[in-house]
Amino acid sequence: MRRLSETKRAPLNRGKSQGWLSIRARLKSGARHASAVSLLGMVSAAPPAFAQADGETGRNSIETIAVIGSRSPGRPVLRSPVAVDLLDQAQIDHAGAMAAELGEALSTLIPSFNYLRQSNSGTSDHVRAGQLRGMSPDQMLVLLNGKRRHTSAVVNTETKIGRGTAAVDFNTIPIGAIQRIEVLRDGAGAQYGSDAISGVINVILEDTPDGIEFNAGYGQHRTRLDAIDKDINDGETLTLSGKGGFSLSDGGFFQSGFELTERDATNRAGFDQIPFFIPATPANLAVQGQRNYRMGDPDVAAINLWYNGSISLGTSDIYSFATYGDRDTEGVTFFRYPEESRTVTELYPEGFLPVTLGENRDYSATLGLRSNLERWTLDNSVTLGGNRFAYGAKNSLNASLGPASPRRFDSGEYRVIQRSVNLDLRRENPIEGRLGMWSPAAGLEYRREEFRSRAGESASWQPGDFDGDIGAQGALGLTPQDATNGAREVYSAYAELSSQLTEALVVDVAARLENYSDLGEELTGKLSGAYSFNSRYTLRAAVSNSLRAPSMSQLGFADRSINFGENRTLVTTVTLPVDGSLAQAFGAKNLKAETAINRSIGFVTQPLDGLSVMLDVYYIELEDRVTLSERLFGEELADFVQALPGGAGIESVRFFTNAVDTRTGGADLILAYSTSVGAGELSVTGGYNYSQNRITGIAPPPDQLRILDPSFVLVGVEEENTLEESAPAQKANLSVNWSDSRWGLTGRLHYFGSTVRVFNFGGGFEPRQRYGSEYAVDFETRYTFSDMLSLTLGVNNAFDNYPDRSGADINFFGNLPHDVLSPVGVNGRYVYSNIKVQF
Repeated sequence: MRRLSETKRAPLNRGKSQGWLSIRARLKSGARHASAVSLLGMVSAAPPAFAQADGETGRNSIETIAVIGSRSPGRPVLRSPVAVDLLDQAQIDHAGAMAAELGEALSTLIPSFNYLRQSNSGTSDHVRAGQLRGMSPDQMLVLLNGKRRHTSAVVNTETKIGRGTAAVDFNTIPIGAIQRIEVLRDGAGAQYGSDAISGVINVILEDTPDGIEFNAGYGQHRTRLDAIDKDINDGETLTLSGKGGFSLSDGGFFQSGFELTERDATNRAGFDQIPFFIPATPANLAVQGQRNYRMGDPDVAAINLWYNGSISLGTSDIYSFATYGDRDTEGVTFFRYPEESRTVTELYPEGFLPVTLGENRDYSATLGLRSNLERWTLDNSVTLGGNRFAYGAKNSLNASLGPASPRRFDSGEYRVIQRSVNLDLRRENPIEGRLGMWSPAAGLEYRREEFRSRAGESASWQPGDFDGDIGAQGALGLTPQDATNGAREVYSAYAELSSQLTEALVVDVAARLENYSDLGEELTGKLSGAYSFNSRYTLRAAVSNSLRAPSMSQLGFADRSINFGENRTLVTTVTLPVDGSLAQAFGAKNLKAETAINRSIGFVTQPLDGLSVMLDVYYIELEDRVTLSERLFGEELADFVQALPGGAGIESVRFFTNAVDTRTGGADLILAYSTSVGAGELSVTGGYNYSQNRITGIAPPPDQLRILDPSFVLVGVEEENTLEESAPAQKANLSVNWSDSRWGLTGRLHYFGSTVRVFNFGGGFEPRQRYGSEYAVDFETRYTFSDMLSLTLGVNNAFDNYPDRSGADINFFGNLPHDVLSPVGVNGRYVYSNIKVQF
């Protein structure tokens, strides 16, 4: 694909006016990664064999077979020593996910999963992160057909949840491609490797081709925003998807599909009261009382492609699967007033609202050979995945360049590339011995991880001759000093032994040794077991240690943004690469791996036919947690850093640290009930999660920071708030579904516990606000006209509920009346429809 750094730059993000046309043009003009996907598609290969989940809407039977959590074949969830959730295709399809976002569907269906929306948050407007059990997004491992999924190239430095993490972008996996999802809610580092501290999510692609299917969906927010006393209709969303497949004569198959999404922005901003630090000139006062800001979702235009297939070669199968995504997004930052240091009056006499631009390209492809060796299965596979995120701004300027400043900027680019080779050996039939049945498994993995960043065009970061702020407003460019290119290699070996010691007792043992080229060796282990008193009652427990190596993007990431400084003024904050000379000047130390000990105990029961209950309690101790330091600012620091090479224009800094130890304790309760009612099937599913995060230790600041200011800390009130209170400690879902051959009716109730927001504006001014618990109610109805045609109508947040209004110290002078921190969101009611055609 053509790089933005070429002499003739491709305009960053062609904008919504071109939408899918611009994406298709890029797919055609630069299909380097897409060609790799297509090449593997020609081979058509077979995924690992996965058992079918219960296909009835809303059901989550604990008798269903799960492949995650243990490599022992054929084990039902009832006998699993750890907590596993199974989501079938019908549940996912009817989750009412806006814009067909997989992350939204997971948040709706899994109580322990949170997926918040961001606004006015730099790159975090463009890539959303999910979290499991209240922990960081990067402490959750994501698999696609059992293979490790790569993360996004973006480190979310401006988000509140998952601040400083590079998470898997769930929305690059087409929701229509999914056959089912398995969620392991337990530490699993010994089984699956780094990152699996809070759990593992395994997304399984469609492998049962049954003709052709097309879906067309439309939705819109229809809401009342009390902050401005006005009814609003916005966020129009159009989705188109299709998939088709066929069986091969040798028992193989091929299935592929596409997904198109276009979503308009939403705006929940209030009336501008004008910040006190903005000069009270006539031009500035003229915009008072207007809606100068935008708060809400970005504009989105996206295309996702996928395939899954296999060819049988006697006792072996060649399998392959791949995804490709291309997404353009437009977010916003804070308004720039007509007469201030960030504006050039000749270009924007009425002020301007910078629009941030994101180009997100994501690809993943796997090719493998699975062979049957008498009683053993040997699985060899190669996976290539990566993500490229280019960042920029329009409706902007570099004030230091004066009237000659460009208004559109390429501010830089981030890339991650992950290559992995796996060899897995598993016993298909258990070994019978005097001490029961034994199922051994072992494997080897090689993984290469790369992170690269590129500087933006010179106008996005260079100082000019005019007395104004330096850099592209809204998307400060990466300088050549910020650019990086790093890589590491990881070698790992694992062994796992699953045993059925007696008819009632199951015990699993696993160990894994990983060798990192930059971190050294790490050993993890896990012991778990389950005892079934009878066919209805099972007690289970597990203990393990896991690790998370700092991501390559955390090791080399740099960005520049505008943040609050002293007395709520705005200053330029730079995230410094932890191994760079500037960070080292402040005493930054090279990052090491996070280490965790997981303990869990659970109880599973089927007290009545059709009713299942699962209760699991967990406790996770985490040491050397990787976090972003507090934003450090002040006159002494600014003078110090600006005197260093590469420090020009920097007013505030932060860098990654291993400064925090935490503990996470909580419980998950899952209930499912199904019965026949009339001519149809009634199912009721409910879930409750409680997660409490507490900081147990914070490292002292290095001497270099103490010399500059004795009050400096590595982790202050904002980061403490992020880790402990910004995510709701409680979340509950209740879903009721009834369906027959024609009709389908679904009702859902969501409950979110309270959250807390804390800001550090300097000078001891640290406003704090608790936002109360919230609820949302969804309804959906479906009607099947024939085997070919069906219609769905639905509404999310039917009663148009909003979070508490932010207080005067936090709402930024009336412009941000609600806080995006609330899981209930700030967009209000959403109505949608979908037509499905099958052949």
